[in-house]
Amino acid sequence: MRKIRSHLTSLFFAVISIIYVSPIFIVLMNSFKRRTAISSEPFKLPNAESFISLGNYITGMTFGNYPFYKSVLYSFIITIASALLILICTSMCAWFIVRVDNKICKIFYYLCIFSMIVPFQMVMYTLSKTADSLSLNTPFTIPIIYLGFGAGLAVFMFVGFVKSIPLSMEESASIDGCGPMRTFFEVILPIMKPTLISVGILQIMWIWNDYLLPYLVLDIKKYRTIPIHIQYLNGSYGQTDIGAIMALIVLSIIPIIIFYFTSQKYIIKGIIAGSVKG
Repeated sequence: MRKIRSHLTSLFFAVISIIYVSPIFIVLMNSFKRRTAISSEPFKLPNAESFISLGNYITGMTFGNYPFYKSVLYSFIITIASALLILICTSMCAWFIVRVDNKICKIFYYLCIFSMIVPFQMVMYTLSKTADSLSLNTPFTIPIIYLGFGAGLAVFMFVGFVKSIPLSMEESASIDGCGPMRTFFEVILPIMKPTLISVGILQIMWIWNDYLLPYLVLDIKKYRTIPIHIQYLNGSYGQTDIGAIMALIVLSIIPIIIFYFTSQKYIIKGIIAGSVKG
C-alpha cells in the first residue's frame, strides 16, 4: 500500500512539473516557427514549412532603433545593483532590530511587514512623480526604489535568522576587539550565508522579470530593460511579430533559469534557517 501511495505521489508531482514546464517548452518551440504557423498551430512542433531557424532571434535583436544588447546590459546593472543593495542594507537592519529590540525597532519591523501587503498600484502614480523629481529615473539610481519595495520580505527573513544566532558569538568578537561594523561583516554576515543566498535568489528573479516599475520610473527613450524591449515589439508599427517576441522571451529567461538551477538548493535551506526561533 505504501509503494502504491508513493508511486501515485510521484506521478502526481510529475504531472504538476510537466504542467509548469510546458509553457516554457511552448515558447521555445514557437521561437523557431514562422509568424503564421505560430498563430495557426501554436502547439504543433516545427516542420519543414514552419521552421525558420534563427530568423526570429535575429529579427528580435535588430528590430527598431534600440539595440537589444543595451537592454540586456541595463537589466543586469539594475538587477545586480538592486539585489546587492537590498542584501546589505536589510541584513544590517535586521541585525540591528533583533539586537537593540526596543519599541522603535519593533514598530519599524512591523512597518516592514506591513509594506509587504501594500499593493503597488496604490503608490505607482506618486512614485513615478517622486522618482522624476529626485532624478531616480536611471538604471544607476532605480536600485534605491527597489530597496524600498524589497526591504519588507528581506527584513522579515533576516530577522528570523538573526534570532537563531547566539549572542555569545558577538560577545566573544567584542572581547577580541571587534567593533559593531567589524563584528557584523566578519562574524554575522558569513553565518547569514544561507539566508543571503535565499533572499538574493528571490530578489533577483523578481527584479529581472519586473516590467511595471522600470516602465514607470525609467526614461524609456534612453533606458530600456528586457521586458520593456520585448513590449515594444508588441504592436510596433501596427503589427505584432510574435516570433520575435517568443525569441526574446527565450533569451530573457535563459540567464534566470541558469541562475535558479545553480542556486535552488539554498532556497529551502535559507527559509528553514530563517524560520528557527522566528
